[in-house]
Amino acid sequence: MVELTRRGTVGGLVTGAAGLALASQKAAAQAPAPAAAEVPAYAASHQPKPLPFDPKALRGLSEKLIVSHWQNNYQGSVRALNTIETRLAEALADPDFPPLVHGGLKREELNRTGSVILHELYFGALGGDGIATGTIREALSQAFGSFAAWERDFRRTAMALAGGSGWCILGYNAHTGSLHNYWAADHMHAASAAAPLIALDMYEHSYHMDYGANAGAYLEAVLANLDWAVIEARYRAALGRPA
Repeated sequence: MVELTRRGTVGGLVTGAAGLALASQKAAAQAPAPAAAEVPAYAASHQPKPLPFDPKALRGLSEKLIVSHWQNNYQGSVRALNTIETRLAEALADPDFPPLVHGGLKREELNRTGSVILHELYFGALGGDGIATGTIREALSQAFGSFAAWERDFRRTAMALAGGSGWCILGYNAHTGSLHNYWAADHMHAASAAAPLIALDMYEHSYHMDYGANAGAYLEAVLANLDWAVIEARYRAALGRPA
């Protein structure tokens, strides 16, 4: 009788311990992952920037086109970036999170980060009269032989992306100390050490509503609305000589 009691006692202890372990595992599984704000690198706090110009005032680019581009494409990337950062914060709290899946999130983080930044640069340089002045014009003339030669190179680079996707980027390359027009196939395709001065969106969503497949007409409209004071300020900042 005593032996049976001992067995019962041991069995009860084992069962109880197993139950506590299962309960602990269940509680850990159900515990919420740390909030994104607890991981500064993945704070998920990006907010869309307002348009710095009146979209009705642009020449050759309709208010409907600009507002749709800003609301849907740009703000869509802001929301997506916040979602990706939240997922990365959650993944960071999981020691068994698969590296392959983590890599997919990191790739999308890079993609959405590029989209947000390039769109903000794109909209931020619109609203001007399209007339280039200042040290940036002189620098482009020196870099390409003449300002007209720079424009020709910029147009050709942009039109090489027409009908598809990507960005034409005028950048100051701090590594070489030179200005270049860069061809970028997507939001992640950028030259290392190059600070963007002009980011021209050549994805079809940026012009199809107004121009259909006529990317050339869209390009000319953007050039006519560039704010070269903004571009000059970006150039000075890239040189470390802000006004």
